[in-house]
Amino acid sequence: MYKYLLFYKPYNVLCQFTDKEETKIEEGVSRVDRSTLKDYIQVPSVYPVGRLDLDSEGLLLLTNNGRLQYRLSDRRFRHPRTYWVQVEGVPDRVAITQLRSGIVIQDYRTRPALVHLLPDPPPLPPRQPPIRFRKSIPTSWLEITLTEGRNRQVRKMTAAVGFPTLRLVRFAIAHLCLDGLQPGQWRDLTPTELAPLYKL
Repeated sequence: MYKYLLFYKPYNVLCQFTDKEETKIEEGVSRVDRSTLKDYIQVPSVYPVGRLDLDSEGLLLLTNNGRLQYRLSDRRFRHPRTYWVQVEGVPDRVAITQLRSGIVIQDYRTRPALVHLLPDPPPLPPRQPPIRFRKSIPTSWLEITLTEGRNRQVRKMTAAVGFPTLRLVRFAIAHLCLDGLQPGQWRDLTPTELAPLYKL
């Protein structure tokens, strides 16, 4: 029987159930203090659909349905993922147009994206640890929706237009979103949420 879970991944949590990198000891002090999914989810045989970096937060879908994992993870199928992105500085119209049109990063060009400058910070709990602030440089929030998921893509995109990412939170995967979850919490999908997934 297939299982489907939504999880709000906190900062400094690996998107896997085991940490393959051995703890490094330097002068008797552990250098690895990160968590894994096992510290939050005790449901056997489910695996994340896609990934979030260690320093990113937000929505993860976990399932034991391999076909669905493939359909939602492979960028050929163009399933949308929406991120709330706190950046250093306030992007101007030129930067936002570049992000919307696609950015050349290394050997590829990103697909066109939906990008909006949010008038107010999104309703998120404070990050632990807090981001670094510079008194002389303001910060702002973008909402970015991608239809592909390349390695650290959002961070590379905002850096390429001169506005480094300070905090990155995935708010939605297709029609699924963080509503009702706090960092570290998970829940089963509802029948209403499952119905569109069965069509895949």
